[in-house]
Amino acid sequence: MKHILVYADSISWGIIPMSRNRFPFHQRWPGILENNLNKVGKDVRVIEDCLNGRRTMYHDPIRPGRNGLIGLSERIEVNSPLELVILMLGTNDFQVNHAHTAKDAAKGMKALIDEIRHTNLEPGMHIPKILVIAPPPILEPKGDIAIKFIDGDKKCLGLAAVYEQLCKEEKCDFFDAGKVTTSSLVDGVHFDLDQHLIFGHAIAEYVKTFI
Repeated sequence: MKHILVYADSISWGIIPMSRNRFPFHQRWPGILENNLNKVGKDVRVIEDCLNGRRTMYHDPIRPGRNGLIGLSERIEVNSPLELVILMLGTNDFQVNHAHTAKDAAKGMKALIDEIRHTNLEPGMHIPKILVIAPPPILEPKGDIAIKFIDGDKKCLGLAAVYEQLCKEEKCDFFDAGKVTTSSLVDGVHFDLDQHLIFGHAIAEYVKTFI
């Protein structure tokens, strides 16, 4: 059996827009990924490590533990051996308490890639492949989260392009989620149920080519 670690934020955790509830595993995209890969004969387990509010390498001044760089190497050790690590982060880098651009998120993503590649593993275990996913652009934020993401739709512009360039330089796989779906039409940030389904099918088709 091959193991895939999804290291991500509330989009992948499966938060139901306009609520604090969560879609069940089979309805959120990591679950759809696992089920689809197993259906085509891939013996795969998807491990979710998805934390609401997680940034790339930046601290949340209000909620502790949201810096994605801290503890990442330990998460790789805990879940090894891993075939693939999927990094889908960046959206929270554009919250209102950060004056960030897409280039700042790319710096954070590079730090995550470096951390994974410098993890000390048990003898005989290999550093996993890395797939970077650019989340879809933030739309107009709505509801309780709107105040967190003021101007987030402007600050996130160009994220997919800088992530793609980073992946070329770092020799990582790359997938632009914005090419197959959008952010939630309900809250402007997360995934609606149909978007989990669309994205889950699309990423499974991509991953099955090299897993």
